[in-house]
Amino acid sequence: MEEILLKVFGEGKDLNTLQMGSRALVVYLVALLLIRIAGRRTFGKKTAFDNTIAIMLGAVLSRAVVGASPFLPTIIGSLVLVLLHRAIAWYSLYNQKFEQLVKGKSEILYQHNQINKENMKRGLMSEDDLQSDVRLKTQANSMEDIEEIYIETSGEVSIVKKKK
Repeated sequence: MEEILLKVFGEGKDLNTLQMGSRALVVYLVALLLIRIAGRRTFGKKTAFDNTIAIMLGAVLSRAVVGASPFLPTIIGSLVLVLLHRAIAWYSLYNQKFEQLVKGKSEILYQHNQINKENMKRGLMSEDDLQSDVRLKTQANSMEDIEEIYIETSGEVSIVKKKK
């Protein structure tokens, strides 16, 4: 049995096409399982917190495909990363200060007909960027119907229109 597994999956960095393909197939299935364990928000929210796990998983799991690291320890390391991500996300549900530390918080960019230049600077946004978002999201070239504009933790800009 061990001989068959070695023939199909190989060992070390000297892998043939069949072995690398077999590893890629298994790692793909493992990655799907890990992403399901991590939760839907991992790829839905696009925050720095969520992008970190996606980048880390890609980097670590690729080592298992190419044989740069031992297969099973690489898979276990990936599982630990996913469980840590899930635990941090869960804990942040119950602790707002921890959530802000890990995920950040939205910042107001525009309110009461005033642009908050300090928050714009922190968000690395110019007034042209803000105007562009207003045009794209409201199909208007004016701020007169805008109540507030926020930069969210994902980097997206959200716009609240004035009530009529």
